[in-house]
Parts: sequence; structure tokens; C-alpha cells
Amino acid sequence: MRYIVTGGYGFIGSAVVRQLTQAGHEVYNLDKKTYAANPSAVAGCAVQNIHACITDRPAVSALFKAARPDAIIHLAAETHVDRSIDGPSAFMSTNVDGTFNLLEAALDWWESAEKQEAFRFVHVSTDEVFGDLGPDDPIFDEHTAYAPSSPYSASKAASDHIVRAWRRTYGLPTVVTNCSNNYGPWQNAEKLIPTVIRKAVLGAPIPVYGDGLNIRDWLYVEDHARGLIAACEAAPGETLLFGARAERTNMELIQTLCALLDEMRPKASPYADQISHVTDRKGHDRRYAVDPSSAERAINWHPDRSLEDGLRETVKWYLENLDADLVDQDDRLGLSRS
Repeated sequence: MRYIVTGGYGFIGSAVVRQLTQAGHEVYNLDKKTYAANPSAVAGCAVQNIHACITDRPAVSALFKAARPDAIIHLAAETHVDRSIDGPSAFMSTNVDGTFNLLEAALDWWESAEKQEAFRFVHVSTDEVFGDLGPDDPIFDEHTAYAPSSPYSASKAASDHIVRAWRRTYGLPTVVTNCSNNYGPWQNAEKLIPTVIRKAVLGAPIPVYGDGLNIRDWLYVEDHARGLIAACEAAPGETLLFGARAERTNMELIQTLCALLDEMRPKASPYADQISHVTDRKGHDRRYAVDPSSAERAINWHPDRSLEDGLRETVKWYLENLDADLVDQDDRLGLSRS
């Protein structure tokens, strides 16, 4: 099959590209190569890389005409909540306008291809569009009302609504997916788990927002990528939620990572001694968790890795692959080591 993957140099996108190419599919990767891009994550993959932004309508239209895809898996997005608070404009441009461009180009191609029945537009979103949960609230499902809290989640919520409108109005065969927090190898250095590992190994304070009791459900990235590929076979109009039923507070997660580092790279004092509480994020959502029953029913998807196994693999990978770049990454991100 022929796939377009947007954001294929990114964390989740590169996992999708690796799995598709390993299975022998033809892949076109559309990626702007922003700060979050890591071409090394798909090095060696037989993929055609197109360096352009999804807001570039001529480039997007030309890609559809050249690729004649069986499916598009749309992952390209600005995703970091802190960055969205400091500069929301890029999030509105990429996540909203870029998704609109892709839908218009996909619709033009789909109609010119005589409405190919098997075609799917898989739009990858986040559980953050649902807002946050209280400690005893039922977890998010595909029927949960939207209540985004940050500029990032608001921009993703807008793009979800636009995708569904193109399905309802024009009949474009779309599928919307929402996922819980992803983790695993190749994640951008500014995200929580890579930051904890980097700071720990540098001997720097390990930052924890607020009281550290914010709760997230953690999903291994390769499990999510497998689900996204399977979503290309889902019925048009489906909403699929991907989660691992693995809720942890941020403090619990960080303490687990510190314990793994104590085991895998021991030093004189426990890594947990480096944990340091910092000022909480503005509008910090308290709890996210999703019910993956929709994906289990529709595409027979289940995560393969437990959180414990996945975290062990992740820490091992970072210790083996990022030693030489630890200090450089910290300096490049402007993150204090004091």
C-alpha cells in the first residue's frame, strides 16, 4: 500500500514510518523539519521524504497527486503545551490551518480518484482535547465532550472538529484517534521522560511541576503506532481512543525512572535525591486517562507492553544512545543544570 505520513520525523510519526516500511509499504513522509524533527529516527528506512510544511497548500496538493495514497496518517503538529502557552500562534497555524490544507488536498484527490472506497484519512489527536478529570471521574471515552484547557489542546480540538465536518459534509472517509501520553525511544528531549533521564545522568535537579500529583495514562509509542496503522482499516467516521490503562502520578513515574537508573547506572546516592519541585504550569490539567475500548472493538487493538517493561526498555535505550549528546541537548534547550 501507499501511505502519506505527516510528521514522520517526529516521535510517533517515525515509529509509524518504521513499522510501515518494515512491512514493505511505500511511504511518503511530509515533514517541515522543525526543532522536534529527528531524521535519524527513520534512517535506513525506504521512505520518500518531502521537506515542506502542511500549511503549504501547493506542496501538499502536489504530494497527493504524486503519491496517490491508499491512506494518510496525519501526525504533523505542534505539540508541546509549554510552548503553546508562550507562543500560541504557531499552534493555530500548523494544527488548524495545516489540517485544513490537508483535508482540502485529500478531498480533491479522493474525488478525482472516483472516491476510492478503501482510502482513509487518519487524523491523530490527543486526550487533552477532553480537558481534565477529577480523581473519581470516569475516564474519557469517544463520547466525552470537548473541554480543552491550553492553546495546544484547543488547536487540536479545532482540527478534530474540522476533520469530522469534512466527513459529514463531503463524505471524505476520515478516522479520528485520541491517545494518552506516549513514551519510548526517540522522544524529543524536552518531554518529561527524556528530561528526567537527562537531568538525572547530568547530576542536575530533576524538575517536577507543582506537587507532582498530576496523573497521566502512559502508552508505549510502538503500541500506538501499530494502532494507527490498523486505524486505516477502520470504518469511516470512527473515533478510536488509544490508551494503556496505566495511570500514574508524575511523581510515581519519576520515582520509577529514578529506581531504574539506580539499577542500570548506579551512583553513590539515589537519583531520587535530585527531584526538585518547580512552579506549576499555567492551567495544568490534573488528570488524563482514556478508555481504549473503542479501538479494542473496532480494530482488535491492545497494547503489548506493560508500563514497567516499556519504561525499562526506554531507559535502557536512552542510556545506550544519548550519552554523547546529553550536555549538548541541555544547552541547546536552554535548560538550567543548576
